[in-house]
Amino acid sequence: MTHFAHETAIVEDGAEVGEDTRIWHHCHIRTGARIGNGCVLGKNVFVDSAAALGNGVKVQNNVSVYSGVTLEDDVFVGPSAVFTNDLHPRAANPDWEITNTTVQRGASIGANATIICGNDIGSHAMVGSGAVVTSPVEDHALVVGNPARVIGWVCECGEVALRGPDRPDSFVCAKCEENQ
Repeated sequence: MTHFAHETAIVEDGAEVGEDTRIWHHCHIRTGARIGNGCVLGKNVFVDSAAALGNGVKVQNNVSVYSGVTLEDDVFVGPSAVFTNDLHPRAANPDWEITNTTVQRGASIGANATIICGNDIGSHAMVGSGAVVTSPVEDHALVVGNPARVIGWVCECGEVALRGPDRPDSFVCAKCEENQ
């Protein structure tokens, strides 16, 4: 199977969409966007030109992935999460520059979280619902609040393995027993 796009979705010529990807109601995928294999884009998702989604990415309803945003493999983005790509937004700014953001492999972003551009999210990190990310997030960190702050450490399976802001050298998950 190639990809599936709902009849109300717009997939512009020149967009790259991988096999087995599902694009649902009222999505808009721009020319130059790159979407990997096995992705799911919920209702009303916008993927801009020069945005890139890896394989197995799940983007829930009402999310815009703007130019300069990269979502690596197996990233989850909750409903109505927000990505920015301009540190100095003005309607009449001919010299504006895109500031890139990368969400690394296996990370999750909760509903209504806001990611200020230039702040990468580490591998398997978890951004809590409603958090406002104003600084980079380390691998496996669990961040919440405004501004987002570390309150724990998350296993690759998604379970909170440790509470507290101090980064451990390693930890073992009580659920899956994997050493991180």
